[in-house]
Amino acid sequence: MKKVFFFLIILPLFFPGCTKTESKVLDPVFSDGFIVDHLCTDITAIPESAIEAAKMNLHIAYGHTSHGSQIITGMNALDDFMGGEGLYTWNEGGSGEALDLRDTPFSGASDLGNPDRVSWAQATRDYLESHHECNVVIWSWCGQVSDATEDDILTYLNLMNQLEIDYPDVAFVYMTGHLDGTGLGGYLNQRNEQIRAYCRQYGKILYDFADIESYDPDGEEYLSRLANDNCDYDSDGDQIRDTNWALQWQEAHTSGIDWYPCYPAHTQALNGNLKAYAAWWLWARLAGWNGH
Repeated sequence: MKKVFFFLIILPLFFPGCTKTESKVLDPVFSDGFIVDHLCTDITAIPESAIEAAKMNLHIAYGHTSHGSQIITGMNALDDFMGGEGLYTWNEGGSGEALDLRDTPFSGASDLGNPDRVSWAQATRDYLESHHECNVVIWSWCGQVSDATEDDILTYLNLMNQLEIDYPDVAFVYMTGHLDGTGLGGYLNQRNEQIRAYCRQYGKILYDFADIESYDPDGEEYLSRLANDNCDYDSDGDQIRDTNWALQWQEAHTSGIDWYPCYPAHTQALNGNLKAYAAWWLWARLAGWNGH
């Protein structure tokens, strides 16, 4: 009995401070990453030289379904809005001095949760093995963060980290899930915060999809007012979404001057604008711009 009692006393000493989350995180790759969020949506702040550097050096593969297509839809109409001189053009292959952006080029997975939460990683490997020139990979969610468990997100983070280990010459861009109207204390925001905390701690590259659609261009915040992916929010605190911040902003500003029409899935034109501005901020940072 004494031996058993002694063992029970010292057992906790072998596992100091261990938590469920810590035990499941694989050894992360530390890098000099950055976060692209609502503070990165001023397209005029990005130097033309940084845009050109992105077009010259990046070969991007982007996997997504409908919510992730908001970035593409916004980017499609951006060049005309910015003067139509070809600075913000893109295509698959980068012909004509455009950005080389391969839109949904993967086989075997559609997004980070379709057909399941792991197939995208093998689809990425298969693509990179046959496209050695690709140096940026980005995948989006399409609602799956809303019902993801903590372990589901850990699986995502660990798979991304392993890709970074196995393909050190490729930049892998993490992403948060789109808003679903559950607010600051909601389950979605908890899981998004899990992704953000990991990216901050280990210097990952994050395109913060949710944060970008939580603010209007004037910096007004709507996540705490139950904003959803369509930009609807609760304007009077009664827990009912009764107003749309994007439509409000568009109506108070001039189309073609302050914002441009486009038709992104599940949301309003202004949100598509912001997603495109932030995407070019991301491309410029990946090509070496310091963000200032």
